[in-house]
Amino acid sequence: MVCALLVLASIVRAGPSFVVAQDGSGDFNTIQGAIDAMKSFPPERITIHVRNGTYNEKVVVPEWNTRLSIVGEDASGTIISFDDYFARVDRGRNSTFFTPTMQVDADDFVARNLTIENTAGAVGQAVALAVNADRAVFRKVRLLGNQDTLYVTGDGNRMLFDECYIEGTTDFIFGGASAVFRSCTIHSKADSYVTAASTPEHAEFGLVFIGTRLTASADVKAAYLGRPWRRHAQTVFVDSIMGEHIVPAGWHNWGKVEAEKTALYAEYGSSGPGGDPAGRVSWSRQLSDSEAARFNIEVLLGSESHPLWWMR
Repeated sequence: MVCALLVLASIVRAGPSFVVAQDGSGDFNTIQGAIDAMKSFPPERITIHVRNGTYNEKVVVPEWNTRLSIVGEDASGTIISFDDYFARVDRGRNSTFFTPTMQVDADDFVARNLTIENTAGAVGQAVALAVNADRAVFRKVRLLGNQDTLYVTGDGNRMLFDECYIEGTTDFIFGGASAVFRSCTIHSKADSYVTAASTPEHAEFGLVFIGTRLTASADVKAAYLGRPWRRHAQTVFVDSIMGEHIVPAGWHNWGKVEAEKTALYAEYGSSGPGGDPAGRVSWSRQLSDSEAARFNIEVLLGSESHPLWWMR
């Protein structure tokens, strides 16, 4: 235990800090300006404190800006906002991946007390946050958008979304990373699909929701928990409360009959009007007690080389 605490202390050790403020009272006026000025591959954590305001900018955290924390004053008052979408970007069939308001490519990244939004509206794919980084932590972050709000990617990348609010319409949490969502609110804004995992075949786990609450706008009547973007999609809900908007079947095969044999769609302890397992599709699973024990944060996110990194 002493060893683990020493490692944790090395992970969270305070380093240089800077302030972003739109009124000129900080070290920088823009978030991107602050990131661009930071040391590459620093030996200790760098923290950028962002004062309340709406920052209309596309923000990129390059892979060399490791050990970076971006901390807002207040989750509802510190807002990063942009409105790119598929048709506007117009970069061909992969235009979705050029739309994020915020793109994180650096390992050991932390975000707290922020809103990250894509305000393009219901115009197709429009990402608010894209993460291609290992050991990334998002705590008390609000992710606002419509289709494709949150993209989590990178083979082997591990992420934690803790006490976050995530909203959208279609496939608004998607990608192939190993991402844990703990004590989050997942809010559907349309009759559609919550998740679209593309988990690699060899991955230990994909998208895991622990103690989450699934809510919906008043006019939403029929939403699926997920559908497989790729054949080996993994999505698991543990001890989650599901509103009546979740359809009895729970899961959809996206017209990919073969994925019914290769995807892992599972639940344990689902409750609420949409949590009844009786009507679930036959190819999804209800986990046993022993199977569910594997889907806890210590087991999923633990690592001999980086124990307790999710506690940042």
